Amino acid sequence: MAASSYLFFQITLIAIFILSSSIFASSVNPTSSIPRTFKKIYAFGDSFTDTGNTRSVSGPSGFGHVSSFPYGSTFFHHSTNRYSDGRLMIDFAAEMLSLPYLPPYRHLKGNATHGVNFAVAGSTLINHAFFVKNNLTLDITPESIQTQMIWFNEFLEKQGCKGPVSSGPECRAALEDALIWVGEIGVNDYAYITGSSVPGDTIRELAISSVTNFLQALLSKGVKNVVVQGLPPTGCLTLAMTLAPEDDRDDMGCVKSVNDQSSTHNAVYLAQLQDLRRKFSNTTIAYLDFWNAYRTVIKNPKAYGFMETFKACCGSGDPPYNFNGFATCGTASASVCRNPAQYINWDGVHLTEAMYKVLSGMFLNGTYSQPPFESLLGRKQSEG
Repeated sequence: MAASSYLFFQITLIAIFILSSSIFASSVNPTSSIPRTFKKIYAFGDSFTDTGNTRSVSGPSGFGHVSSFPYGSTFFHHSTNRYSDGRLMIDFAAEMLSLPYLPPYRHLKGNATHGVNFAVAGSTLINHAFFVKNNLTLDITPESIQTQMIWFNEFLEKQGCKGPVSSGPECRAALEDALIWVGEIGVNDYAYITGSSVPGDTIRELAISSVTNFLQALLSKGVKNVVVQGLPPTGCLTLAMTLAPEDDRDDMGCVKSVNDQSSTHNAVYLAQLQDLRRKFSNTTIAYLDFWNAYRTVIKNPKAYGFMETFKACCGSGDPPYNFNGFATCGTASASVCRNPAQYINWDGVHLTEAMYKVLSGMFLNGTYSQPPFESLLGRKQSEG
């Protein structure tokens, strides 16, 4: 019973990813800006960080729903092709650093003086060719973290930079005062193997190897400040809750079997980050503990201003979750809640601006960054 329900959940997870305040909260307000420490941000990741790269004529048609209202309704008052009702964590990071919001790479206008966002919804850590080779055709998003690195290199070359920071003034201008932000990415890798003979351990090994190589390539360019996010407790998404059997719940009330997968990934990822810190000892790599920050909010949502823990603000499903995987937010049959700020979950897969704001505060001003984000800022300020 539990196994079949879990399989059904994973299949639906694939479909969605493809188609896809309180006193305490104000005390960790990430929008409190600081003197400009970094001149630019380069961001990577998937839909939790994407600020518009899936809005492309060459992109999968299944992402069209995010171009529709009420996406963007809370802050921008129109869709910006962000997977939320408003700002994402990368937006709050930009605000804190007194920088403009990052333009998506696919729609660049001008020379992107303050940085670029390369994140793409639906993307993976493992190269798309792996999924094609194994006949995993549910992965219709050809972009991976390697694609984003290719885009980054192309962008740098257009700035006249073809090497590391030390190779010339163009590279110093592009990289020396940049913060590298690697948002959450990896959930899709696990989702796309459902129903196949490819074991999860293989995906974990390949995914960790891929992101490690990606980070090493970035660090080899001479960048000094990198922020990376772990995976969230995926089993806490509305999507998971609608299908989870009662005997597969953890102490958060979320899907234990799915959360265990993310937790194991994070543990292996952290070990690899430690190796990179030793190898590149003159850099700061801050790990944002998405898992435990999310867990803290889920365990006491009212302390952060939330009244709905799992119910999707925007959707068309039956109570208690308001989620239907075949009529998602942005489609004609979906409706939106009156006060998204009281909801953790926006559309069944992604989070509300309010939740992103709370998490951003916990990362940027709180204790859920290893080392603390403020130590990264302090080091950068001391370097001048």
